[in-house]
Amino acid sequence: MEQSGGAANMATQICHQISSVFSPPSPSPHGSPLDVLVEEIAAAGGGGNRVFVHGVGREGLMLRALCMRLYHLGLSAHVVGDVTTPPASPGDLLLASAGPGGFSTVGAICAVARAAGGRVILLTAHPDSGSEARRNAHRIAFLPAQTMADPEEDAVAATVRLPMGSLYEGAMFVLFEMAVIRLAELLSQTPQDMRARHTNLE
Repeated sequence: MEQSGGAANMATQICHQISSVFSPPSPSPHGSPLDVLVEEIAAAGGGGNRVFVHGVGREGLMLRALCMRLYHLGLSAHVVGDVTTPPASPGDLLLASAGPGGFSTVGAICAVARAAGGRVILLTAHPDSGSEARRNAHRIAFLPAQTMADPEEDAVAATVRLPMGSLYEGAMFVLFEMAVIRLAELLSQTPQDMRARHTNLE
């Protein structure tokens, strides 16, 4: 049976890997992904606009978690595909994720959102993919982490303990938590304010 020290060491290594995503060797031309998210979400919320999120697989699960917290912050936040999701309108914001650069479904949703007059922010590890999602994005939140598109035998990927796209998805979770903390400060939302919006139908 693995000792607790072994589990703690593994957890430390995983956290270090996620932390390294936010300390790239050189600055990104797209800027800080945290700044991009906070600026865009705050602008949408301040203007009374809606925030939509969309992603597939585990990326989509991370975005659903963010959507929940945005609602707790008092924003009009919606998951694309839910039966209660309203139509996108001019000034609304779509946060979409395509870690490997693009997915056909994500690209199509980005195109629809932009055609409706919304702003599109794409989270990705491959900002130069040339995908439909990239072409329709107003801004990029660049997370330089391993995704499903990166082969396991790659020199960088080979040093990563997390399998497949887990590093990108783990970085998404941490990025979103940081964004929520900063947005709470900007929107003057206390923990009590956020708790008051949590569902009681549990």
